[in-house]
Amino acid sequence: MVNHLPGVYIVSDSIGETAEMVVRAAASQFNSGSMEIRRVPNISDCDTLDEVVHQAASNQYLVAYTLVVDELAAHLRQEAQRYGVTCVDILGPMIDAFKQISHIMPRREPGLLRKVDEMYYRRIEAVEFAVRYDDGKDPRGIELADIVLVGVSRTSKTPLSMYLAHKRIKVANVPLVPEVNPPEELYRAEKGKVIGLTINHEQLNHIRTERLKTLGLKGQANYAHPIRIDEELDFSNRIMRKLGCPVIDVTNRAVEETASKILEIYYRRISNI
Repeated sequence: MVNHLPGVYIVSDSIGETAEMVVRAAASQFNSGSMEIRRVPNISDCDTLDEVVHQAASNQYLVAYTLVVDELAAHLRQEAQRYGVTCVDILGPMIDAFKQISHIMPRREPGLLRKVDEMYYRRIEAVEFAVRYDDGKDPRGIELADIVLVGVSRTSKTPLSMYLAHKRIKVANVPLVPEVNPPEELYRAEKGKVIGLTINHEQLNHIRTERLKTLGLKGQANYAHPIRIDEELDFSNRIMRKLGCPVIDVTNRAVEETASKILEIYYRRISNI
């Protein structure tokens, strides 16, 4: 009588991570020591499946598979039955259930889950990048970024950076302040990477005054003073002209609307690289 779990061949037309996670989760319910798992990824032909089944039969292993291509899955089941090998379909029943209830045909394309995971991790990486290089914290981000936003305070640089990060785009932003020289990295950035943001005097004054109120400060502070705002906008416009960068007026624009303009510039630039 066998009192230990058999080994398992993991067969997949992708990398086999999904099947291995399910197998290990199931095996954890048995207090029977270690279990050997052999993963056979990127299956694209029947000859490899034949070899796996023969090895499984010789070693008395199970076969667990995630094959979304019907022809390969059918061949594996047929060979396994012929050699008396126990064969478990990990994805098939769930795909069939979705198909039956939704009446939508599955794409039968290997590796889709991995593509989704890669998109997720790229999004997380872009969000972390936006936080790390927000508000000119580190000018090294200018070279590493896909897009660099410049402008005076309260032109939505940070919200735009985060919004674009969720589209997996790495964005750094640099505030333009008269008392601080812009980093030299801005002038060395490739053409089109740096995008300027501007806003009209009246709206900026209103936004800054409301911001001061939320902080419990008087609206007459220098931050929201009309003369100071004019100085900052003049300085910002001079720098943007010197950079030769495209400029977007964010006055009365939603973040999504401004982001759409930025994406137009970005995709136009990368299509010409």
